[in-house]
Amino acid sequence: MANRSEASAAHPHGSSTAPGPRGSWLARGREGRFSVYLPRDGEVARWTEGVDGGWSGPVSLGGGGALLPGLSVGQGADGYVHLVGVRPVADGEPDHVELVHTTQYQTGRPAVEWRSITHPNGASYRWTGTPSVAVDGAGRAYVFCRNGGGGVSVRAQKDAGGWHPWWDLLGSRTDSLPVAVTNGSGLVELYSSHAAGLVRYVQRESGAKPIREELLPASVGMGTLAAVRGPSGHVTAFYVDEERRVCAWSPERSLKPTPLADAVGTGPLTAARCLVDGADHTLIAQCDASGRTAFAAYPAEWEVAGLRWSPSGPAVQAAPVLTNDASGGVVAAAVAAGEPVVARQESGPGFALGAWTRI
Repeated sequence: MANRSEASAAHPHGSSTAPGPRGSWLARGREGRFSVYLPRDGEVARWTEGVDGGWSGPVSLGGGGALLPGLSVGQGADGYVHLVGVRPVADGEPDHVELVHTTQYQTGRPAVEWRSITHPNGASYRWTGTPSVAVDGAGRAYVFCRNGGGGVSVRAQKDAGGWHPWWDLLGSRTDSLPVAVTNGSGLVELYSSHAAGLVRYVQRESGAKPIREELLPASVGMGTLAAVRGPSGHVTAFYVDEERRVCAWSPERSLKPTPLADAVGTGPLTAARCLVDGADHTLIAQCDASGRTAFAAYPAEWEVAGLRWSPSGPAVQAAPVLTNDASGGVVAAAVAAGEPVVARQESGPGFALGAWTRI
């Protein structure tokens, strides 16, 4: 029953995309090796890259066999990977859920025990949205989630261990898929769409409660948001508007919502930075109507360049996650036919991905 609640509520504005992994579920450890985390059979499965470039796994990181399909992952500058899942409340109503958290400190090693961080509306409440995780410059995880009132709540780790209570950040009618990101000052920001526009929640000092800023009227497709920190340290958010255009918005750069190109699909965007011909670029990905991923890169924070799409790889279940390797190139991971696949940016002129490989 809880699975049906999540599937029906995850995208209330028309998308049929099933809940899946979000955030940094392809993570690079401090020694340079990658890990892939996916929800599977009520637990989290992990694949780990070896020193020879091969992959091992999957191994279970636990979850008790009850985790719902959604999984949110965040990684800090310290390399620690924070995983947040959603599961039914033990001995509670069958459609009531809580959020649970674990951390992996070192590539290939076991994660710590899963612990409940409850829910913004208490320990027993219906699913209200997929959480988003960001880690601040001090290594503290922030778990954002839409609450029962339609606004946003956040729970943050304390310096000395444990968690602060849930903080209600206010708002209403927000997207069930908010996007959290850490800016160049190590402060956490959250971007969400609203029935009438765009909204940002931002910290102004380390450890502080994020503040909700004034709603920006805009035409936004719910569930399409992505965000990336640029070379200036400021964050740029991307979304698909109701005219099916990919738009960029960067409040700290005074960039108003700016169309970049027509979207290739209607689902979520993903974004990252990468080096192309030695220059810093922003890379955007989205699944097209056939299910293949299309990629487009433009010089970072130079939106007047626009976007040109190029398809790559097999049909996948959702837009891939994008992560940088040690040289500044991009590694992409997606799920194709139920299994993880990865592709790496090729050297040479322009942007191109190599062959997609099942791991």
